[in-house]
Amino acid sequence: MRRRSFLFGTSTLLMSQLLVGCNASQQPQLRIQVLKGSIPGRILNQFQKTLSSKIQLKFSPVVQLEELFKRLQSLQKYQTGAKKSEGFKLSLPFTESQPSKSDLVTLGDFWLKDAIQNKLIQPLSREQLKNWSNLSSKWQELVKRNNQGFVDQQGQIWAAPYRWGSTVIVYRRDKLENFDWELQDWSDLWREELKGRISLLNQSREVVGLTLKKLGKSYNSDNLQKVPSLEQELQMLNKQVKFYDSTNYLEPLIIGDTWVALGWSNDVVSILSRYPQLSVIIPNSGTAIWADLWVQPADKIQQDLSNKWIDFCWKPEIAKQIALLTKGNSPITTDIAASDIPQTLQKVLLTNPQVFDKSEFLLPLSKSISEQYDSLFNKMKIS
Repeated sequence: MRRRSFLFGTSTLLMSQLLVGCNASQQPQLRIQVLKGSIPGRILNQFQKTLSSKIQLKFSPVVQLEELFKRLQSLQKYQTGAKKSEGFKLSLPFTESQPSKSDLVTLGDFWLKDAIQNKLIQPLSREQLKNWSNLSSKWQELVKRNNQGFVDQQGQIWAAPYRWGSTVIVYRRDKLENFDWELQDWSDLWREELKGRISLLNQSREVVGLTLKKLGKSYNSDNLQKVPSLEQELQMLNKQVKFYDSTNYLEPLIIGDTWVALGWSNDVVSILSRYPQLSVIIPNSGTAIWADLWVQPADKIQQDLSNKWIDFCWKPEIAKQIALLTKGNSPITTDIAASDIPQTLQKVLLTNPQVFDKSEFLLPLSKSISEQYDSLFNKMKIS
């Protein structure tokens, strides 16, 4: 699964190196590979002020979450190759270029299972995360995993969430304003008036998941064969769909080729202010949630600076800045008010507690269950 990252303006872009003094080579370093646009540049100065001594903050922005996951894989591959080269005295020198090392890396929650299972990352220390209690149980449960990457409340803490968003419905207000109903929930996507006017993400978990929510089930249902009428509902939904795409789904909506699109909130918020004909809703019965997480590469010796940075991001006043300046949501309870958010973004960024409680992370499923989702989705698209 791929979630894109739009840029939110130059004020949020990060310098690859910040606050380096004249004795930089002697200063401690904190090296972080971060999803571009997910951390405001201004809070780096604030973090530096909380420390008793100067450090080098080296933040390397990366555009795609998928690329960040690949970098973790490359680092492991390099380290494995280097060790083999050291142990084989008569082999040619190990010459593969070394990937950039980091103390922390942004990772999407979708990749957390694979990162754990493939030993790309290591657990975080609960004892050194002073602000862990600032997270609600829903967020704590997300990152407690066993060694296979599955959610386990007796498991270790494998990541630190710092920003989140959701799957939303974005639509052309001018195209729907003459109907005697308003878009409010997933069930509205089956309305006759929208036949051939919808685009959906090309993701089985998202599409089968929203259909399960319509039927009062969970995104993470573990036996689809026991859900009555699921296949029939998917076939009916397919008749409403003009195309499936996870990348270029907003452009057709903007020009009026489609009227309704399923999308990810971080894609949508970047364009709402420029296209006043667009509106967005989070379905009343709940939606899918994604999260940006800090993870620690497997090769790193745990250091105090990394934990301090995570705790800093979990301070309510800092969490509020991250949410507002990156047009995202925070896993930390803050005092964000409607007046803090542009009106066009309020339906996305103001969390409705009742809807949030009914929303779900797309949790890892067993191989056999995942194949059920894929099979139903593929069958749906050719029906």
